Amino acid sequence: MTEPSPTASRDVSASDASLARRGCPVHELKDRLRDVGLRPTRQRISLGWLLFAKGDRHITAEMLYEEAMRARVPVSLATVYNTLHQFTDVGLLRQLAVDGSKSYFDTNMTDHHHFFVEGDEQLIDMPMEIAVGELPKAPPGMEIARVDVIVRLRKSN
Repeated sequence: MTEPSPTASRDVSASDASLARRGCPVHELKDRLRDVGLRPTRQRISLGWLLFAKGDRHITAEMLYEEAMRARVPVSLATVYNTLHQFTDVGLLRQLAVDGSKSYFDTNMTDHHHFFVEGDEQLIDMPMEIAVGELPKAPPGMEIARVDVIVRLRKSN
């Protein structure tokens, strides 16, 4: 019977540690932040956990700030805004301007459109593909990055 070499046992323990990290949501979030070039600070991890742990959702900075306060995460509203914009800049979130004064942040990064329920101030992912007619030509030196369609809904009489 042969004994495993010392290097083999080190490889197995390193592999086990890697597997354990992959099963931990906090470690996965830290790795995700590092992968996009963001340092996994305590505040980014706390806000990222609040954002991404509940699945696909639409949230405003004010909504996330309220969740952070209820969860006793010590952050300012300015930090929440900065973090949401940083996450958007690196492709972790998508920002949707619904009204001139209100932006929602979407954790679902797939191509999709939205319904906006007026009065409830709620965004809902549109469950179907829609055809968008011919788009105007982009100005010189620019290209169309994506098209966001928001269909506004209200309760019928």
